[in-house]
Amino acid sequence: MSDILDRLADVLESRKSGNPDASYVSRLFSRGEDAILKKIGEEATEAVLAAKDGDKLRIVGETADLWFHCLIMLSHYGLRPSDVLMELRRREGISGIDEKASRAASGRIESEHG
Repeated sequence: MSDILDRLADVLESRKSGNPDASYVSRLFSRGEDAILKKIGEEATEAVLAAKDGDKLRIVGETADLWFHCLIMLSHYGLRPSDVLMELRRREGISGIDEKASRAASGRIESEHG
């Protein structure tokens, strides 16, 4: 699975300096951080609404949109999907409660809702 993520990341990276009139991704990069983050919020909301409706095909489509825009965010910050996969591997086998407590202890989260 990481191969598709890596290929997408490479395409996104190549679009950073692309023509905003010719590429949606280039346009989003050119609009900057706020536009990228706003789009992630919109896509997350759409994924939640699809899930609430129980529409499996729409859940998959909206999740794909969300992941795609998260990849754009990662690229914006100079990160790769492998950075996220590495973090998931690090967390593998650790209970969610213990992992969250370790983040709180190290100052990585600010509240119970963080």
